[in-house]
Amino acid sequence: MDAGLTTIPEATIGKHRATAQSFITRVVVLEDPAREAGTALAGTNRRFVSTVSTGPVRRTREVELAKTVGAVHPEDQLLSIPQHTLLYRARRGIAVALAIAEVFAQGTDLEALQAQNARSPLQGDDAARFRKLLSSSAYIAAFSFAAYLYQLIDSDGEAPNDIAEPDFLFDTPQDAVKSIVAGLDRALAGAKDDADLMARARSFARVAIDGLLQRKTRLDGALGPFESSHIRIDADDFTLDGFDVAPGKRAKPLVMTFRKPEEVVGNHIAKYQSVKLAKMLMAYDFDRELNPFVELGGFLFTFIGDGAPGTGKTTLIQMIAGLVNDYCQIAGYPFVYENFGVDQISSYQGKSGQNCRQFINNVLNPRAIGFGTIDDIDQVAAKRSDDRASAGQQEITGVLMDAFAGAATVVRGNCSFGMFSNYPENVDDALRQRAGARWLVDGPQTRADYIDIFVLLAGKNHKIPLGEHELYAAQEIQRAVAEAYEGHARPQEDGLVRVYERYLEENGEPKTLADIGDYLHRIKEAEPRFTGRAIKNVTDAIKMRAMDIELPDEWFEKPETFMHKPYGDKKAMIEELRGPFSLDMVMQEINRYADSEFRYADKSDDAAVEKLLRDARLRERAAREMEELKKKGLWNA
Repeated sequence: MDAGLTTIPEATIGKHRATAQSFITRVVVLEDPAREAGTALAGTNRRFVSTVSTGPVRRTREVELAKTVGAVHPEDQLLSIPQHTLLYRARRGIAVALAIAEVFAQGTDLEALQAQNARSPLQGDDAARFRKLLSSSAYIAAFSFAAYLYQLIDSDGEAPNDIAEPDFLFDTPQDAVKSIVAGLDRALAGAKDDADLMARARSFARVAIDGLLQRKTRLDGALGPFESSHIRIDADDFTLDGFDVAPGKRAKPLVMTFRKPEEVVGNHIAKYQSVKLAKMLMAYDFDRELNPFVELGGFLFTFIGDGAPGTGKTTLIQMIAGLVNDYCQIAGYPFVYENFGVDQISSYQGKSGQNCRQFINNVLNPRAIGFGTIDDIDQVAAKRSDDRASAGQQEITGVLMDAFAGAATVVRGNCSFGMFSNYPENVDDALRQRAGARWLVDGPQTRADYIDIFVLLAGKNHKIPLGEHELYAAQEIQRAVAEAYEGHARPQEDGLVRVYERYLEENGEPKTLADIGDYLHRIKEAEPRFTGRAIKNVTDAIKMRAMDIELPDEWFEKPETFMHKPYGDKKAMIEELRGPFSLDMVMQEINRYADSEFRYADKSDDAAVEKLLRDARLRERAAREMEELKKKGLWNA
């Protein structure tokens, strides 16, 4: 198959409509009775299976999907809109799956071998290759059908936890699709209402995809051509990109309030790096599935923004999403924005982790530009040492840690994740250190900032004079950032200031890499959480400063100027702009990162001290009230 985009015409799908209609009306399948033997064990989705072998005996079962769907409302002869939608999607999905299997056969030796086998039975190696390719075609049909259902069935209901895997058959594409239909029929049996029907159908599609992906290694040798394929059905807005990423929900139009950079007052470094991040993402190359900034250094995969309530974290999110969305519309790229919040913590064991993994997968999709946020991460993910946290919060912490810097983490440069919190000291240390950059979102600070933000928010429905003030001059990013970076030439947190001053007394200003290493070691001695990962984050930030280049706005006004250029040209254009980093940059980034660690530690210590003081005050108050009750003779303990 062509590794480029494959568009399947309607005529090819239409050839399989009659077969698809017969499959949803009535089909006979062979199933293993052992799968349904025994009684379900309490509290699980497992059944007791006899250890006595019944051999390869299989039994037939008649499956009438249309009747099963219609049975949800037995009193009504007409199907409801959700019922009809589900049946239509099932029929359409079967036709699409068989068409995709046909395209696979045409792109491999399978079609020729089928013709030879029809004339005379194949023998030897040809027969073995024919069986393997036919099984691969069946697998692809099953995966395509399950993926179609998963992408095109909408359901916001809680997924049931009693959905079983289908009894997969990979003899022929038709047999494979029949096994999925039989599994879907079993999953829908007993649905209470339309919402439950759609939730069960979508949950079954997810279970089927997971089961198929677990079996993929059995056919890896023959699935290669499909692995790199990109299939598009325009009429359904259905896309299938091999098996790289399990298909997710259809992309819906992004609806949110976007902010322009000039509407963000203060937060100069965070705002500057947000603008840079948006442009960095647009350097991603869809053919190579790689970003030049990942190869050259300086790409920001994860970051954490912290600050007091009301300082502008939400506004910053809206600004980044707005910039990337505008650039993607110019380039014609798909853009995925998702926020993971407390509403996705489930009471079902394991469901919170699944929700979080799906969020990660949706943003990581290499065929789109992605931006994922976890707002109020201190509430969503828990410290592993917090015994008061729910199991769901602990699951989310584990998934995020694995996704952001796990053994299988691959950074392509098409997406970035931002964590935001008012209380970052409550985030697990290991998870917080997986944030490659620290943004202090402290809002407006100077007199000019407060004038600017008041004028901006007050609007124009007045005739009050501005007075002696150059409006928004303090918000000019380049000047404001230069001043903000210079402010980090010396530490700002008391704990780090003491380390820095002691170092200067003993050694003077750092001049060599050995001096820098000595300074880092002293920070480690004062703050044990300043580990090797912290050093990596600092060096990544230094590399980002070395790539502290302003990609010209003209590059993003027309897609052919930069965004649609080949990967090599993009990389060369970026390399021409970058320069070496200096010792000043190194010290500023060390102090910025270390300041954040000391700030988090101080906040955590202050919170602990405040709790101890409050407990002590309560004990003293209780002792006084107890004495008063004893004097009155009302204490009966």
